[in-house]
Amino acid sequence: MSGFFGCISKQDCVADVFYGTDYHSHLGTKRAGMAFYDGESFLRSIHSLENAYFRNKFESELPKFEGSRMGIGVISDSESQPITLTARLGRFSIVTIGRIDNIAELTQEILDRQIHFAELSGSTINPSELVAILISLGSTFKEGIELVQRKVKGSCSMLILTERGIYASRDKFGRTPVVLGRNAQGYAVATESSSFPNLDYAPLRELGPGETVFMTADGLEQVTPAGRRMQICSFMWVYYGYPSSYYEGINVEDARYRCGAALSRRDGDLEVDFAAGVPDSGIGHAIGYANERRIPYKRAFVKYTPTWPRSFMPQNQNMRDLVAKMKLIPNEAFTKGARIALLDDSIVRGTQLKDNACKLVEAGAREIHIRVACPPLVYPCVFLNFSTSRSTFDLFTRRIIRELEGTESFSEELLREYADPTSEKYARMIEVMRQRIGADSLKFQHLPDLVEAIGLPKEQLCTHCWDNTSYME
Repeated sequence: MSGFFGCISKQDCVADVFYGTDYHSHLGTKRAGMAFYDGESFLRSIHSLENAYFRNKFESELPKFEGSRMGIGVISDSESQPITLTARLGRFSIVTIGRIDNIAELTQEILDRQIHFAELSGSTINPSELVAILISLGSTFKEGIELVQRKVKGSCSMLILTERGIYASRDKFGRTPVVLGRNAQGYAVATESSSFPNLDYAPLRELGPGETVFMTADGLEQVTPAGRRMQICSFMWVYYGYPSSYYEGINVEDARYRCGAALSRRDGDLEVDFAAGVPDSGIGHAIGYANERRIPYKRAFVKYTPTWPRSFMPQNQNMRDLVAKMKLIPNEAFTKGARIALLDDSIVRGTQLKDNACKLVEAGAREIHIRVACPPLVYPCVFLNFSTSRSTFDLFTRRIIRELEGTESFSEELLREYADPTSEKYARMIEVMRQRIGADSLKFQHLPDLVEAIGLPKEQLCTHCWDNTSYME
């Protein structure tokens, strides 16, 4: 995942871009960058986040941006950004979030035009540069942005910093949120609305799917109207979003609370002593479960954050697993002899949850009943750059299905059976998962309950990870 922040002001806005971008650190762990226009020059800085915090990397560089009244920033799990270039449209810097599923096809199309690429991302084409080149093929920024939204399969939201102002564009089907804010000096745009309050921006509105606006310090101009079809990623509420953020008017923590309550209602007469959440995103689900069941919520785990926040995670998967294990500390005052309902947002690879269950057993827990806030992840995401562990091969669900079926090849009909909570195959899969994790019981959220907890019509949500339904074009 990735997140961006930009603002344009009648006064120096460097601090706003710096802190606004930092408020997106939970959405990316690999790279970050900022770009400013100071009235004469485009200034840019990019750093790796694999061994440091965003603030530590960029704070010493702020004086060189001083006086800039417009800028953009990004936290990314993928390529180096922003990209700055000179094109026939003029000079501009760009940041993007999303995933270009047809990047090979678009790359060849550009090469066939005898246009070359300069930036690499892990020895491959940098998607942000590809988007910048496509934009430069338009006779105006409006045409270029609309060309990107027509050609990209997957998703692409972007901020474009020009000499006149900032273009903000949400991806074609609104899979990622883009929200506008305003204060007395100008405007801001962000992935997370939670970046606004402490910077004194009032949320204005969200961009619709495929909508583009042009921002100056004096106002907003709609460049391209919103499309009719939206499928925002459901996982923004389940896991990725910050608790105080709103998407489509729906608060993240409030939706998680309702998810937990829905899981509780399906638990019948299960007797547990308290509910606990796997920090951080499991906490809201656990509080909802506890309150619905009228049992205590207790912190069976505490997270050691001084040196290991989410944004300080190595990209090597073995090291990520080790860090995830080390930073959660069980509290024996609560766990010893207890029957615990343990709430988590999802099960991706299964490794971390297994470690967490083992920790609770070692800390004296008598029973561990795991409740997962979303359905089993049967299909890898093809629309957003989530963790590489979301590949088909690594998904815990797919590994179990391969074992049960004895094959690497599955028909869509077979996968639908495993995604159906009323089927025998689903029950077998969950039982094997339970045994592997070491829980006394394991239950996942039913998709209709998740949709109801979020509060949008299902056709406006992307639920591809669970049922393979979504707009592809």
